[in-house]
Amino acid sequence: MTNPYAASGVDTEAGDRAVELMKAAVAKTHTAGVVGGFGGFAGLFDLSAAGRFRRPLLATSTDGVGTKIALAQAIDKHDTIGQDLVGMVVDDIVVVGAKPLFMTDYIACGRVVPERIADIVRGIAEACSATGTSLVGGETAEHPGVMAEHEYDVAGAAVGIVEHDEQLGPDRVEIGDVVIAMASSGLHSNGFSLVRHVLSERDIALDAHVEELGGVAAEVLLEPTRLYTQPLVEMLEAGLGIHALSHVTGGGIAANLARVLPKGASVEIERSWRIPEVFGALAHIGGFGIDQTEGTWNLGIGMFAVVDAADAEAVITASHAAGINAWAAGRVEFGASLSEDYIQGAKGVDGGAVRLHGNWS
Repeated sequence: MTNPYAASGVDTEAGDRAVELMKAAVAKTHTAGVVGGFGGFAGLFDLSAAGRFRRPLLATSTDGVGTKIALAQAIDKHDTIGQDLVGMVVDDIVVVGAKPLFMTDYIACGRVVPERIADIVRGIAEACSATGTSLVGGETAEHPGVMAEHEYDVAGAAVGIVEHDEQLGPDRVEIGDVVIAMASSGLHSNGFSLVRHVLSERDIALDAHVEELGGVAAEVLLEPTRLYTQPLVEMLEAGLGIHALSHVTGGGIAANLARVLPKGASVEIERSWRIPEVFGALAHIGGFGIDQTEGTWNLGIGMFAVVDAADAEAVITASHAAGINAWAAGRVEFGASLSEDYIQGAKGVDGGAVRLHGNWS
């Protein structure tokens, strides 16, 4: 007898196969704090495993990958999108000085293809391991009739912990602090609606070889988001004088840095670094200047650290040791006269002001 649920387009057996394929990867992320096994209704984490705290604060973040998903679907490559998800979620946790503890994920799809789901979750699990985060649960939901069979979307949420008097933020930033830029690996997971618009306007298919990009468009642009959490956690545990961190995501460089500066503070960033070629190629294809994308793409900077001047060199050295290029990009001032090209009040935060200065070489 035909299962009426299966006839409606939901394949529970495929879901079970996907779970079997991902179990080993997920189990590798589990730290001493994880309680219980795989497949429960809720994940459990023993907070005592996080260590002794006088006044612990829990930090939480949630996000997705945005329309970068369309590129993975276009070439049927799904093993890196999970790292993008972890980068977008967990690297927001470390910004407040918190060490990530655990994460959950959610995948909605038109049809469960076990191997595809397993590839996505395997990518999430590997990135969780790289950031010291336990993947304690998740959900895969089949939405026939709402999403096409090949379509899916991913989202996740994570929780971290930080001592109350060790949290990072604008109140710790001081005059003379050095702003350290940490290089991105490419576009990360923001601004892909613009990327897709640029390619569509030129009738360039996502699976087409594009000379300016040096390969198949989607393959080049799927470069996964760089993970900053573990190196930054190690710097914080070493006692380096990091006062604030800014994850450069939607909104671009100036807006995200302004969010972590106190009101009255300003930073001027010289347009002096070498922008990764992918940004220039996309701007050239789109027929616009790089400066027009400063509020959309990260242009080669994925994270800022606002650091006590005495520790600036040590932070740069530690970043390089972790394989991430870093450089001094600016210095915090207070009471400076601001011109109209400063970005201030980004994302509802009444914080500092930032502007990019000079011309791109």
